Amino acid sequence: MAAGRASGGGVVDDIRFDLRRMHETWMELFFPRQRNASSSVLGKWEPKTAREKVTYNTWYYLGIPIIGLLYPLVLLGVVLRFQSRRLDSAALRLGTVGVVFLFILLWGALTAASYVRFDGLTEGFFAVAAASTVAVVAAALAVGFRVIGGRVTTVLFAWPFAMTAIFLPPVVAALYSPTVAEVVLPRSESLAIWLLENPLDFADVNTYLKTRYDLEGLAFAGMWFGLSVPVGWVLGILVTLADLVRPKADGGDGGSDD
Repeated sequence: MAAGRASGGGVVDDIRFDLRRMHETWMELFFPRQRNASSSVLGKWEPKTAREKVTYNTWYYLGIPIIGLLYPLVLLGVVLRFQSRRLDSAALRLGTVGVVFLFILLWGALTAASYVRFDGLTEGFFAVAAASTVAVVAAALAVGFRVIGGRVTTVLFAWPFAMTAIFLPPVVAALYSPTVAEVVLPRSESLAIWLLENPLDFADVNTYLKTRYDLEGLAFAGMWFGLSVPVGWVLGILVTLADLVRPKADGGDGGSDD
């Protein structure tokens, strides 16, 4: 429990603490000495002139509904952070080389098993081999960027490649195996139609994509790689938001700051 949180407080106290910290952070975007000002020698900055008071109060009350909308995302970020830290700590203990070796070992064993299962160099074997290659490369890049560290690097690169390691292997396997394709590709096409008719239905973006690209073959892989990037960014931003509002020492997730 962080300093500033009520000792032995319950869920309500934790929520109140989080909301206060978020609002102080919001105020500090434009005004000095707002966050954790009680521990500052100078104390919390307060407006003095009439103009400062109007600006300060306007920004203060504008932040209330915005913080209310953002807080559920913070809680989601805390949950995601708890899960990701468990994988993160294991990956950092193994190191980039160790993680790559482990993935090569696991996916290599699966590829070897598929060679025996499908009696040699068949489409089933190539499907598993292609999926294995994509998974290993994406996982290596994700861990590599995570080891480099830095909040921006982790959000921009590590999270998207981690999502790529999850999303892309089944699609790549579907390009080599009709059996897998019967399951994966129709669902991918349904998702593409929904995306074109809903979030991409603005400024003729969907029209441009429909006329420029045909969703077949490698386009499915391109689609899922394109999805993994923004999904990774969103998840990374949620975890970063959780870190800002509820630092790891406060969050009770047992993680240490990296």
